[in-house]
Amino acid sequence: MRNQQLAIEREGVLEQAWFDLALSPIRDTPRSIGGLLLCLSETSERVRTETRLSQTALHYKLSAEVHRASEQRLQLALEASDLIGIWDWAIQSSEIPPGAELSRILPVAQSGPKGLSSEAFFDHVHPDDVPRLRVALQRCITERGNLDERYRLRGENGATRWALARGRCHCDEQGRPLRFPGAVMNITSQQASEDALRQREAELKMITDALPVLIGYIDSEERFRFNNRYYTEWFGHSTEWLLGKTAREVLGERGYAERQVNIRAALAGQDVTFEAYSPHRDGQPRRMLVHYLPRRDCHANVLGFFVMALDVTERWRAEQALRELNETLESRIQERTQALAEVYERLLKEMASREQAQEALRQAQKMEAVGQLTGGIAHDFNNMLTGIIGGLDLIQRYIQSGRHGETQRFIDAAVTSANRAAALTHRLLAFARRQPLNLKRVELNQLIESMHDLLSRTLGRHIHIDNRLQQGLWPVSSDENQLESALLNLVINARDAMPDGGSLLLETRNVELYSQGEVGDLAAGRYVILRLTDSGCGMSAKVLASVFEPFFTTKPIGQGTGLGLSMVYGFTRQAGGHIQIASEPGEGTQVSLYLPVYEEEGVAALPAKEIEGPLRAKQGETVLVVEDDPAVRLLVIDVLEMLGYQALEAADGNAAIRILESSAAVDMLVTDVGLPGMNGRQLADAARQQRPGLPVLFMTGYAKQAASSDFLEPGMDMISKPFNLDALAKRVCDMLMENDQR
Repeated sequence: MRNQQLAIEREGVLEQAWFDLALSPIRDTPRSIGGLLLCLSETSERVRTETRLSQTALHYKLSAEVHRASEQRLQLALEASDLIGIWDWAIQSSEIPPGAELSRILPVAQSGPKGLSSEAFFDHVHPDDVPRLRVALQRCITERGNLDERYRLRGENGATRWALARGRCHCDEQGRPLRFPGAVMNITSQQASEDALRQREAELKMITDALPVLIGYIDSEERFRFNNRYYTEWFGHSTEWLLGKTAREVLGERGYAERQVNIRAALAGQDVTFEAYSPHRDGQPRRMLVHYLPRRDCHANVLGFFVMALDVTERWRAEQALRELNETLESRIQERTQALAEVYERLLKEMASREQAQEALRQAQKMEAVGQLTGGIAHDFNNMLTGIIGGLDLIQRYIQSGRHGETQRFIDAAVTSANRAAALTHRLLAFARRQPLNLKRVELNQLIESMHDLLSRTLGRHIHIDNRLQQGLWPVSSDENQLESALLNLVINARDAMPDGGSLLLETRNVELYSQGEVGDLAAGRYVILRLTDSGCGMSAKVLASVFEPFFTTKPIGQGTGLGLSMVYGFTRQAGGHIQIASEPGEGTQVSLYLPVYEEEGVAALPAKEIEGPLRAKQGETVLVVEDDPAVRLLVIDVLEMLGYQALEAADGNAAIRILESSAAVDMLVTDVGLPGMNGRQLADAARQQRPGLPVLFMTGYAKQAASSDFLEPGMDMISKPFNLDALAKRVCDMLMENDQR
């Protein structure tokens, strides 16, 4: 039995041991065994040796398998990449054995079964790099060094690629060069990136060198690691002298002491800007504006800081000189302060006296204008009231005496005087810009052509009228009736200025104003000019300055009221336009009206159709009349009842609201604008909340709000006091018929 393991005790120590055992029988007789002979031979040392050899063999086997796996992985990586190739140059035969890995990098084909010759390899190296590469290879062979060289390879298509070769020469036992294994890597992209980086660095260096600013970089040890050309010129040293020097060495003790706190702040990560003195190559310290900008790595750790310094010595000297000049100037001003104060005090007194005189003059002019206005109004109204009061008195006397047939002529006279008073009131309202305007689209050329016969008859045969109307004239925004009246007034004035005959030129044209104030106080925008030019007697500058004043006239008594041009002026301004008059004695007069253009808002509204039919009310129509004046309210109610309407009355807005909130039928609201408390416009809004779409007719005599163009809404209209009863009846009938058609 071989290699039997037994536990034995030797020298008092129990240990494992191995033995070979041999048993032989001991016979007493040929047929009986008397005992056994046991022979032991220890084999412990042999067993241990065999065990170690077996373990070593197993280790070598595992290592070989790992090596083969590593080689396989390397081979797979090389085959998957076109960036790395390996080669093994046989130096004695000067050939590079064939290999797929190398052919992926070198743009050459294998030359024969033995591979590529070294000379054939150099044929594909850029000619400028061949000498340098040969020297490097020879040095590695001679000195037994490592190869680490970059060079360019020329491809078959003429393209150039960069390669990085690394390898080492191996010698035989006698020290003779035997083989040169190595690897080559395609670094074209890496080389391009490095070239671009060097180019950017060169451009940055060129820019920083061109700037008249000291630019540098100081690391965490307070040593200069970069500076531009201006930095070295400033200190009068070379770049080599400056690089590596500490800030204390460059700036000196004084300069470093001034900056020490700021340097520490910059190294702590703070942006720092300050002014300080700096040494200069001429030995004279300069005043500098300095900025420290910390530089950090990707983990926000401060590596150092950039230095940017600008010479502000001249600016600082100029500021110093300015401060000294200011101090001198202040002392001179103090010397003159007393004298100036006295002059200023006298000037204030003179200005106060002049202001008082101007205020007195303005007050006198106001009183003169008021006196002129009230005097003219009183004179004309007294004449008209005389006709009305006298006529009514005579009518009363004739009726009392039974002479009814003779009262009609006095009634006619009273009505004529009342109509004259109403016309005068309308002109005053137009001058004051308080007359309600019905602004709408008006075709000015069509209006002028429609009035041609009327204007010709007004001028008479001895005056020739010439129309020059621009084609494509823009429509204007205006009140058509007021515009007709204004045009007729201007034509009458032109006629009266040409008693012996002459000519009147009537023009229209488009004009665009590009800035406010170009014409009067008109805003920028589009306008249409209506211009009348006569060949009459003209006006002096004194008369021209007063033409728009109310009751100012140069006509004989009885031929003019002095309100014509005032009315035209008020209407034009209220409509958003402007009027200009130019005249010279004996040279005629030119009047220009600037009228605003009608701006379309959506589809243009069709002209309202004239509603034909009887003025009598339909059966059951009810009108609510709201008027605080009892006489006017009674008059309106009587007219409506004569026409067959049911009339409800209220003296104020609150009473009207109570009627509207009741169950009473109301087909139309006729209300005064100037009611006490709730005005007519507010009443109309409240009424339409109760009864949507209710037609509303406003009666107004003098109402600022009613004069605005946005006062009326659809289904609303306005009639001015005093009004003709037939006009009131027709307006009510028309509005009710329009409401029925909607």
